[in-house]
This record gives sequence, structure tokens and C-alpha cells, in this order.
Amino acid sequence: MVFPWQSRNNAINPGTTSRLLVAKAFLIGTFAFGTRCCDATATDIALDAKATLTHRIDSLNLLVYTFLLTLTVLTIWLFKHHRVSWLHETGLAVIYGLIVGAAIRYSGSSTPLVHLEVEPESNSTFNQTLPPDTLWLKFPGKLTPNGSDAVEDKTYAYTFRSQVYDVVENEIDLKATFDPEIFFNIILPPIIFHAGYSLKKKYFFRNLGAILTFAILGTTLSAFLIGALMYGFVKLMPTYLSSSFTFLDTLYFGALISPTDPLTILAIFHDLNVDVNLYALVFGESVLNDAVAIVLSGAIQNYGEHYSSTGEFETYAFFRALSDFFGIFMLSLLIGALMGCFTALLTKFTRVRDFPLLESALFVLMSYSTFLIAEASELTGVVAVLFCGICQAHYTFNNLSENSRTRTKEIFELLNFLAENFIFSYIGVSMFTFPKHHFDAVFIITGFICAAIGRAVNIYPLSWLLNLNRKPKISSNFQHMLFFAGLRGAMSFALAIRNTLSEARQTMLTATSLIVIFTVVIQGGAANFFLNWLQIPVGVDEEIEQLNNHQVRSVYNSMENTTNMSETYLQDCGDIDTNPGSSRRNEKAVLARLWGSFDTKYMKPLLTHSRPTLLETLPVCCNPVARLLTTTEQLTQIDNHLRSYHL
Repeated sequence: MVFPWQSRNNAINPGTTSRLLVAKAFLIGTFAFGTRCCDATATDIALDAKATLTHRIDSLNLLVYTFLLTLTVLTIWLFKHHRVSWLHETGLAVIYGLIVGAAIRYSGSSTPLVHLEVEPESNSTFNQTLPPDTLWLKFPGKLTPNGSDAVEDKTYAYTFRSQVYDVVENEIDLKATFDPEIFFNIILPPIIFHAGYSLKKKYFFRNLGAILTFAILGTTLSAFLIGALMYGFVKLMPTYLSSSFTFLDTLYFGALISPTDPLTILAIFHDLNVDVNLYALVFGESVLNDAVAIVLSGAIQNYGEHYSSTGEFETYAFFRALSDFFGIFMLSLLIGALMGCFTALLTKFTRVRDFPLLESALFVLMSYSTFLIAEASELTGVVAVLFCGICQAHYTFNNLSENSRTRTKEIFELLNFLAENFIFSYIGVSMFTFPKHHFDAVFIITGFICAAIGRAVNIYPLSWLLNLNRKPKISSNFQHMLFFAGLRGAMSFALAIRNTLSEARQTMLTATSLIVIFTVVIQGGAANFFLNWLQIPVGVDEEIEQLNNHQVRSVYNSMENTTNMSETYLQDCGDIDTNPGSSRRNEKAVLARLWGSFDTKYMKPLLTHSRPTLLETLPVCCNPVARLLTTTEQLTQIDNHLRSYHL
């Protein structure tokens, strides 16, 4: 074969020499480029395969929890069908989680992880007391066959995850655990919002003084007492444990173990129609002490990080942390209330109710944004979203269309059910798969004892003080039931798992998880027995708050609109009663009565379509503003129920 640049006698044409060199260079370059492309393609294929494997493991991980929730739902149905009440759904979720966690840990199948040890250079500029946020690893890639320079250099960014404790972890172990921020930013908000949105306001406000006493004063007292007792006991423990705990660590443990989550007992109360005042005390305290605990734990952290220079008690640092506690709590409450009121105004003065789907979407987004606004402002989203839920139920709910009322109630009830059971399933799974548990029997037993002592100090002395000026009084069997209802749950676990870097925090996580499991499964399962033993009355008739097409009852003299806005209803929890001789007015808390009057005259007319209008309650000089804030529905509705009452 004769190439074009050759003559027929195989002699090279001098004029084509340069073209020959260029062609050879082109062929060599093309071959080298093709080799590099093949190597790069092989690297990309390997990375794609790793991404596919990660995606498959993520899917398997989610499938495990979906299976757990499905199994829990089916078992709950079976229990309800056969009227089994000795084990609640949360206890089932924990038990199933423990079984699946043990199967994951000891099944023998594993996908090993590839570990590469990296040490920082001695002249690194970052603060070496803390790990960097991201690690840029310059990886040489695959070497050429002859061992020369690498084909291609690549830099990979690795994000800080946690401290390494077990180098034999496998892929499924890591994937079976979640970032703790997922609990706070995604799972907890619907749980807390539902607690406020489904609050039985009538009985909550009737017992407001006792609930605030138990939830705020009692939880704070319990937290400090548990912290002090644990600190004293820890100092008597072996050196390896006592040296890892500071007084702030034990205070933090007291704060995270103080909130209660008596889902099991509340479900039994509801099924057996236990006295509504006892129900209100247990439920109201559990709703508010979650908020108190998270603010208190944040104040303790601020004390150690920003105010105290030694980590020991300092008067100035203590009062700074105390001011943080009250300031953050009140500002978070204010944000939640303002967002709830703003949503009520939007639904009142716009016609978004003509489009129920958009109305429901707006409701959900405004409620969730309350949590995010508070967190972004360095406040507490749990407190904000709780009081947002209370305001949404009290004001916004009355402006919604019937479809949106039903949809929002059901969607948050569903989210609450799934989120609660997911957390308890995760608690069970994580006992075997979470790599940073630190089991210490002495600390765990001490934690159980101190938690019980803290609960007793919360209930019995404060009940005695409340009974000095309370009617009806909190009886001794009610007090025992309040003590027994101190189950620990989602909030305690979420606070414990948020930071597990130190050995002390790992020990606290393990103790908290076991306390949660014990109280939910054993203590919750014995609730029926204690009700009978304490002779708590059941089957008590309840004044049911109805939220339906015809009427919406409220805690104050509030008139709630209906679907066609033609029938309205004015109901006071105690101030208006079908029995004129009843003495319910005197049963309401003083704070509730004072707020109720202001709410009826100004807040309800401003934020809902209720009567009386602002034209009737504001001074005459304010009529222009009052007319602007009064809707046509308020002016045209016929108050049949109120007229019947006065007649």
C-alpha cells in the first residue's frame, strides 16, 4: 500500500516530510487522548456505580422504616379489633425497631466501607481544636501502566459527619442512622404543631394555672434537681466516667430528660373517657414542657459556650443564661402568635377560601415557615410552631372553608401519627445500629432513679401549693397518676442525639434511649392497671368540642363561622352554659378570664368573621378603622344561637 505522501518507488517526497511529521504527531496525540478518555470514562463509570449503590442502600434504608410503620399500623388494627389495650402503638414501634435493628447488626451481611487515613499538614491554617467543615482530598486517580505520572488529578470534597469510633462499620449501619437535624427540622415540627392545633382549649384554659405551674416551674425545677443529683452521683462513680462529666453536662441531661410524652396514657384516657380535667393536666403539661425543655437546654449550652469562662458556676453567666431562657421563650412565642394571626388575616380578607386546595397549601406553608423563621432568628422553632398551632386553631380555623378545615385537621393528624411512630421505630433501630452508644450500667440506673425523683418533685409539692387556692383540688389519686404519666419520648431522644461527640454525651444518649424504651413499653403498658389501682373514674361525660358544618365551639365567647356563614355560635368555656345554675365561670383560670374578655371584644372580631364587630366594641372615634377591618360577612350574618340564648 502506498501512502499519498510516498512516491511509487517508496522514496519519501521531500516536500511531504513536514506533513508526515504532523500526521505522526496527530496519531500519537489521538492515541494518548483516547487513553486518557478511556481512563476518565472508567473513573466516571466507577463513580456512577458507587452513586447507584448508595442510592440502592438509601432506598433499602427507607424501605426498612416504611416496612416498620406498615407492620405497626397492621398490628395496631389487630389490637384494636381484639380490644388489646396493654400495648400502645408507640410501644409496638419501639419493639419492632429493636427487632429490625438487631437483625441489621447481626445478620452477617455487610457492605464494607473503604477507609483512607488523612493527616493534616503541620502548617495547616485552620483551628485544629475542631475538625474542618469540609475536607478537599486531592486524589491522583488511576496510574498509567508504566508507573509514571497519574493520568488525571481530581479533588473530592468530603463533609464532616462525626467522630470515628468503629472502623468496622458497614454501609447499612451508616445509612440506618439519620442526621439529627432531620428530627428537628422535618419530623418534630408537625408533631408540635399538631399538639397545639388539636388542643382542647376549653379544658386547657380552665386548668391553665396548674398546667403552667407544672410545665414551666415544675420542668425547670425537675431539670435542675436531676442535674444536681446526677452530678453528685457521677462524682462517686469510677474515674473514667466522672472525669468526662462536667456540671453543665449533668444539667443538660436534666433538661433533656425532664419533658414528658405520655402518648400511651393519653390514648387510654381518651378511650376510657377519663376525667377531662386530668386529661387536660397531663396533655397540657406534655405540650408545654417540650417547649420549656428545648429552651432550657439551649440556655444551658449558651452558658457553657458564651458566658462562663471556667464551666463552673458564675453569677454573671448564670443571670445571662437565665435572661436568654425567658427572652428566647417569649420572643419565640411572639413569633408563633404573630404568624398565626397573620395567617388568620390573610384567610379573612382574601377570597383564597374559594380555592380550598390553595387555602390548605397556604395554611401548611405559613405554619411550617413559623418554625423556620424562629430557627433562622436563633430562637426556638418548637415554641414558635406550638403557639402558632394554638392561634391557627383559635382564629384561622374559623376562616377556612369546610374542605380546608377537614383537610388540615386530617393531614396534621396523619403527619403526627407517622412522625411519632417513625421516631419510636428509629429509637429501637438505633439501639443496635447507631455507632456512638456508650453503655454504662451505673449511669443508666442512676439516670432512672434521678428522673423518677425529679418527676416526683415536679408533681407533689407543686400540687400541694396549687391546692391552697384551687377548686376543684387535685386529689391524691390524680397526683399519683400525674407522676405515673411522666413517660419520656421524642423530645428527650431528639435532644440527646443532637450532639454525641463526647463520651459524656454518648452515655447520656444511651441512658435516654433506654429510659424512653422502658417508660413507653413497660410504664405505658401498665397504665390500665394503675387506673384501676388508683380508682380513677372512667366513663365520665365530656362536653365535646364539635368542629363540624353547623358549629364551632371555642374556649372564649367566640363566634365561629360555618360553611355558608349564615349560622354562628357564641360559646364561652364556662361563661355561657346550658345550665344557668352552673358555677363554671368560677372554674376558669383568672388569666384565662382576663384574656377571654379582651379576646372576645377585639381579637376575634379583628381576625375572624365573629360578632360583635369592632364597630360595636371600639370607641366611636375609631369607626373608620373599625369599618375597614370589618368584613361583609360579619355585618350580614344572623346570630340565631345567640338570640336564642338571650331569649
